[in-house]
Amino acid sequence: MAWIYLLIAGLLEVVWAYGMKLSAGFTQLGASLLTLVAMLLSFGLLAIAMKSLPLGTAYTVWTGIGAVGSFAVGIVVLGEAVTPLRLIAAALILAGLLLMKLSSPA
Repeated sequence: MAWIYLLIAGLLEVVWAYGMKLSAGFTQLGASLLTLVAMLLSFGLLAIAMKSLPLGTAYTVWTGIGAVGSFAVGIVVLGEAVTPLRLIAAALILAGLLLMKLSSPA
């Protein structure tokens, strides 16, 4: 169950990162509220996952999901650049996440 909580926490990290972008420096109320709620839920689920997962694994996977997810949202939704080096960087992060999952005892 901890891995499911961690996955959802990571996806909520993508939501709050995107919401923060939309908030325009917390000047847009709706996007600011979305950001804060998603942050609280994300941190809360991460804390629950950390009850049974190692700190290094949980935090690395959480930030990795957030990084790669935000990268994807940037490309698909915001029209950010897709370059070979950016794609390789994202693939390396994904490979690291897979290795963390495979090496975790939980």
